[in-house]
Amino acid sequence: MTHSHKASALMFAVFAATSCDVHAGEQFVAPSSLKTIGTIDARFQSYNVEMVEITGGRFWKPYPRDTRALVDRDRYGYRPPIDLTNRRLRNLTSALAPAYMRVSGTWANATYFADDDHTPSTPLSGFNTVLTRAQWRGVIEFARAVNAEIVTSFAVSPGSRDALGAWTPDQAQRLVAYTQSLGGRIAAAEFMNEPTLAATNGPPPGYDATAYGRDFKIFRDWIKRISPDTLILGPGSAGDAASPSASGLSARALLTTSGAGVDRFSYHHYFTLSPRCNVHDDPAQALTERWLSRTDQALSIYRALRDEFEPEKPIWLTETANAACGGNPSDATFLDTFRYVDQLGRLARAGVQVVMHNTLAASDYSLLDEKDLHPRPNYWGALLWHRLMGTTVLDVSSPAADLHLYAHCHPAMHGAVSLLAINTSRRSSRSLSLPLSARLYTLDAARLQSATVRLNGKTLLLAANDELPRLDARAVPAGATRLAPASITFLVIPDAANPACA
Repeated sequence: MTHSHKASALMFAVFAATSCDVHAGEQFVAPSSLKTIGTIDARFQSYNVEMVEITGGRFWKPYPRDTRALVDRDRYGYRPPIDLTNRRLRNLTSALAPAYMRVSGTWANATYFADDDHTPSTPLSGFNTVLTRAQWRGVIEFARAVNAEIVTSFAVSPGSRDALGAWTPDQAQRLVAYTQSLGGRIAAAEFMNEPTLAATNGPPPGYDATAYGRDFKIFRDWIKRISPDTLILGPGSAGDAASPSASGLSARALLTTSGAGVDRFSYHHYFTLSPRCNVHDDPAQALTERWLSRTDQALSIYRALRDEFEPEKPIWLTETANAACGGNPSDATFLDTFRYVDQLGRLARAGVQVVMHNTLAASDYSLLDEKDLHPRPNYWGALLWHRLMGTTVLDVSSPAADLHLYAHCHPAMHGAVSLLAINTSRRSSRSLSLPLSARLYTLDAARLQSATVRLNGKTLLLAANDELPRLDARAVPAGATRLAPASITFLVIPDAANPACA
């Protein structure tokens, strides 16, 4: 045993011997003895850039100032193509590297790739949108600049089919070939976006599970031949239901007809729908276990399907946010950061390898404000997770329903342990006791539905030249640390000397 291990063991023994003095409600964690329960992908924390952001088009329109005025005609608004050369966007995205950048979404199902310099002014028959070579080149260059690997899906609308209605890889072939010609690559791909919603998102009318099975096999054989290093993701289902959706398609039916053949089992999950899609949830429930446990409920459905149809294949959550249809009004506030970091903690603990947040910079659920690209509260949560929570996941218990604890090895310091402690109680503080000194990073806000967030009491804002501010920790001694109501705290224990983190 090394000197540091002996010291840690001695401190643990002394602290444990006096733990009877710890008052009720105080949680003790021994970071040196936490055991490994798994590892996650180095690009675990990832994001989506919708295809309609790249091409420009009608996407979920941000809410007006008076959300009571929201009506159906306000659901969509035209947005120009995103400027992927923007310095602020590149700086802030690079800080989350390495990551996967998924360029997909509903609009991708009917997007035509114009593989020449003569871009049509309107989409060809059977498509709704045009993706130009310059726009896709911008995706490749952005991904390279921010250390992101590209994930995508392909067009499945009537224009991508033969006379008998079967999918043809012509359009997909052109996109892959052009990517390769620029020295880029598609790291992973789903055949189409959300096939369980096929009745409304692009495929021909009457598209069913049998047609999907036929098309998926064509896709699988083609991509293994033309781009063998591209991971096949699937089925990419949405809806979190074992029974058929309104379209008559279920994840089970898709998996039954397509047969085995994915490299990673993918699914999509939203906790709810937004008011744009006529669902009005009470923000008061956002910190409850009943709400946050929806992460576990969705995963249990898809894990069971994975176990049955694609045993042992790693699971990726390739699209997620609090509310589909562009997000709730509160998703741009600190309130949603609890859901965001808790979801990361739960899924890492459960062995999910990759989580792709929707979106990076579009509508109300984005990490960055789409108008000025300034960070939203979820971005600061993402940045702290990226800097402090490594790929080795440790086993730590959360005895109280309103104190959520997650533990990982630190990504850079050997032997160091990082804890994420989320106090979801709006009124009561909690106490966490450690046998070693720690570095503390607490996020809170003046109001839960605030668009700004504080780190250790200081409001987080971009510095000059769009540089990130210093994320300074507060040193805390061994013993009890108070966790304020409605706060998110990361604690780094440099001297934990945990063997799993060596």
